[in-house]
Amino acid sequence: MGRVIAVANQKGGVGKTTTAINLAASFAAAEVNTLLVDCDPQSNATSGLGFVKDPERVSSYHLLMGAATAEEALLTTELEQLWLIPSHKNLIGANIELVDAESREFRMREALAPLRDRFQFIVLDCPPALDLLTLNALVAADAVLIPMQGEYFALEGISELLDTIERIRAALNPELAIEGVVLTMFDERTNLAQQVKTELKTFFGEKLCTTTIPRNIRLAEAPSHGKAALEYDPRSKGAESYIKLAKEIIERQVASGQIQTAVMSEAVVEPEAFAELITTEDTGEQRGNQEAGVEEMPAKDDMDKTA
Repeated sequence: MGRVIAVANQKGGVGKTTTAINLAASFAAAEVNTLLVDCDPQSNATSGLGFVKDPERVSSYHLLMGAATAEEALLTTELEQLWLIPSHKNLIGANIELVDAESREFRMREALAPLRDRFQFIVLDCPPALDLLTLNALVAADAVLIPMQGEYFALEGISELLDTIERIRAALNPELAIEGVVLTMFDERTNLAQQVKTELKTFFGEKLCTTTIPRNIRLAEAPSHGKAALEYDPRSKGAESYIKLAKEIIERQVASGQIQTAVMSEAVVEPEAFAELITTEDTGEQRGNQEAGVEEMPAKDDMDKTA
């Protein structure tokens, strides 16, 4: 059975979609069959992998409404072992259309059940709200990965998500676990970021991922090219960080016995090896940019503390 990981946080702008895309891509580049499911009506995970808007395309909306199967919604991507179930703006209507529906919280779980033997990892990109769409994703998931910024507004918001997780465990999905908390857009030079990291470590212990995701211009540029960061520039710090995060998650699952070591033996690959697995159209241009010194965003004197 594949492991279903929901990338969720009700606070917007914390890097959920960036994490979902690049974590799924890192699993796939490690030669692990991976499915990314876009559960957000904004469809950013869909466009971030190069798919333009298409109202005729089968999407996660059709899955929730029972109008199509997950197999019918599958799209292949540029990465050989990464598949996508796209989203559509109509998905926002599911919050209303499913209000009186029977087993409304279990629609996504039931839709994905036939695919769990086919994929080692299924990554769900959740919307920035604790609504029926996020509820469906959390009921379908085995675990939740929580991206967080290194600021205090993020600390305040996470209590609501943890309360929701506890309620779902009690009523709908008793096996739901916390995969981990990962710090995104992390600037280790600031005292604020270090303080937040210390508080999270005290509260979450080993659930706080060792890997942090830095602010990185390549991560910001990649979606405009319809690519994951490791396709766009596999040697960027952003791409390497998500590769390390994927490796950390895989090693945790192997250690806990939830994933067979034999199945995942090829997944624990050093970041440099991923460059050999990926063919990009802009390799020459990317090398030129790196040599020109445009790898990282300019450092800021003060961290942006706005929500």
